[in-house]
Amino acid sequence: MAVYTEVTDEALSAFLTDYDIGQGVSLKGIAEGVENTNYMLFTEQGPFILTLYEKRVEAADLPFFLGLMEHLAEHNVACPTPIHGRDGAVLRELCGRPAAVTSFLSGVSPVRPSPKQCAGVGAALARLHLAGSGYTTRRANALSHAGWRQLFELSAPGANDVEPGLADMLDREIDHLDANWPTDLPAGVIHADLFPDNVFFERERLTGLIDFYFACNDYLIYDLAICLNAWCFEPDLSFNVTKARLMTAAYRRERSISQAEIDALPLLTRGAAVRFLVTRLYDWLNQVEGALVKPKDPMEYVRKLRFHQSVLNTAAYGIE
Repeated sequence: MAVYTEVTDEALSAFLTDYDIGQGVSLKGIAEGVENTNYMLFTEQGPFILTLYEKRVEAADLPFFLGLMEHLAEHNVACPTPIHGRDGAVLRELCGRPAAVTSFLSGVSPVRPSPKQCAGVGAALARLHLAGSGYTTRRANALSHAGWRQLFELSAPGANDVEPGLADMLDREIDHLDANWPTDLPAGVIHADLFPDNVFFERERLTGLIDFYFACNDYLIYDLAICLNAWCFEPDLSFNVTKARLMTAAYRRERSISQAEIDALPLLTRGAAVRFLVTRLYDWLNQVEGALVKPKDPMEYVRKLRFHQSVLNTAAYGIE
């Protein structure tokens, strides 16, 4: 989330005439993340989130994302609910961008997740996967392992400027993942980007999951691998196996996972690290002038990948 598109008072006022949520009172940009323009919108009826979808998000995918949020909310997953306009539509246009209004969720994102919060995320992720099984619309994972090679090659000429030898290391790692990626694991709807800044808590109680704009169909256990990368490393990038144990145990209490999924987890955590490494590397080398947010350092995921490469078995992730 960031602010790439400015919304004038006049444009907002005209936009809100299509809704029954009252007149606009204030609009404040949310300068976090990198994908869309997000505003905290206050109307006479209270707070909402206004999102303008930037060019990196395919307009054709928006019905999948918005429909998924509505489906999950109906199945008791705490997530934003799209607000329908008077005509019944949830997607319209504002300032030349596709736009939508969603409900507001209370809580704050953790800066340094606690073990209990990691457990809460594991349980919430499993419930999301179970609820998503009834969502029949499908979207392929545009950032699956099949796409990492292409994205890496766009950044390869500048990779060694970020760290000497990075290009060769990534080239070998992607070869390894391509040769060993599993072909038959339980699949369904995944969030695919459930980082701490996409989860809200009130103290230790999880109050909401947000930012479903990478959601897609893929292996369910891959989503857990993403969360292990996002939640279980400390600020010094040491891996906290206690957090991992609590997260995976909480997930398994909600959704049973097969032995094949467990066996695949060390490889999938490597893949998840590469996915965020290659996208961060691309963003780092192709920064958007004028954005209110700086792209994230790809070196964080270089160090995480090196940890996963050293893992011998799932005990390293708290699974005996």
